[in-house]
Amino acid sequence: MTATLLAVALSLISAVAYATAAVAQERLAARTAAQGHGGGLRLLANSAWWAAVGLNAGGALLHVAALRYGTLTLVQPLGALTLVAAVPLGAHRAGRRVARREWQGTVLTLAGLAALLLTASGPAPDDALSLTEALLVAGATSTLLALLARPGGRPGLRHATASGLASGIASALTQTLTVSAGGPHLPLWQAGIVALLVAAFAAGGLLLAQTAYRGGLGAPLAVLTLANPVAAAVVGLSLLGEHLRGGAPGLGLTLGGALVAAWGVVLLSRASARQPGASTVVRGSASVPPPQEAPPREPDPDPLPVETLPLALRTVPVPPPGLPHPADGPAHAHGGRGPRAA
Repeated sequence: MTATLLAVALSLISAVAYATAAVAQERLAARTAAQGHGGGLRLLANSAWWAAVGLNAGGALLHVAALRYGTLTLVQPLGALTLVAAVPLGAHRAGRRVARREWQGTVLTLAGLAALLLTASGPAPDDALSLTEALLVAGATSTLLALLARPGGRPGLRHATASGLASGIASALTQTLTVSAGGPHLPLWQAGIVALLVAAFAAGGLLLAQTAYRGGLGAPLAVLTLANPVAAAVVGLSLLGEHLRGGAPGLGLTLGGALVAAWGVVLLSRASARQPGASTVVRGSASVPPPQEAPPREPDPDPLPVETLPLALRTVPVPPPGLPHPADGPAHAHGGRGPRAA
């Protein structure tokens, strides 16, 4: 099996793992909210929750392995497969058929990714960032993230863009670590510094995603999924010697495939936001089920004084916060994708 095929296979399995975990976490989040106060702690004793954590961890490891065998311009766009994999899984969980918009988004995303595979495929990566280059990339990215995450109105798209950039850079730095592990690219102490940068950008991407989704999933989910591979591709093409095959026609095919895949991601993101109970399935993002309004309650015609009620009946259950999704990690997934981050 060639390096390209191995990278694609690992990315596909990683996407399925992330999507499965996201759907499972969404169901658990809904159950936790219904159970009331203390449900979050009970998750620690829930085997299904630990299974979802294991799937997320497995998806992250598979993504890291894919980065060892495939270029950034190949592996990172495949993060959109998390959204594609979440379509049938989410529909099956909800007991419904796949919607027409979801089919359209799936077909367009797969067609666009197929075009990208023709031009981005190549041998396994053998170049890595130096410590100086890694620090320069981290500094420039941090400055851009600070501008995008500044306080202000309507932060959704800005924070989604920042989250995608952070996750994409985390993946680029992760590839440097995977390549360096098999060669003398970085001394151990320098690899440790790069590893700390990976952890910082992965955590930052997660926090920014949680903020981005507060106002809804649709547009932020699409922006995050698209910003991730763009950031990684900039590093790969400018600093790691990656290139697209086919010359000018190859460049045209790449741009066309990217546009088609981007429109497919937008359709899938809109469908995900509109489906009841839809979860976020992008790597490094949070699984945030939509809020549910309680039905109106008729007043008690002859209420008892609170002091006469048993202590257990005086407590009003408080729904716990939304269940977090670890990198990464559609939605649903990530996609975009970091180590995930990566």
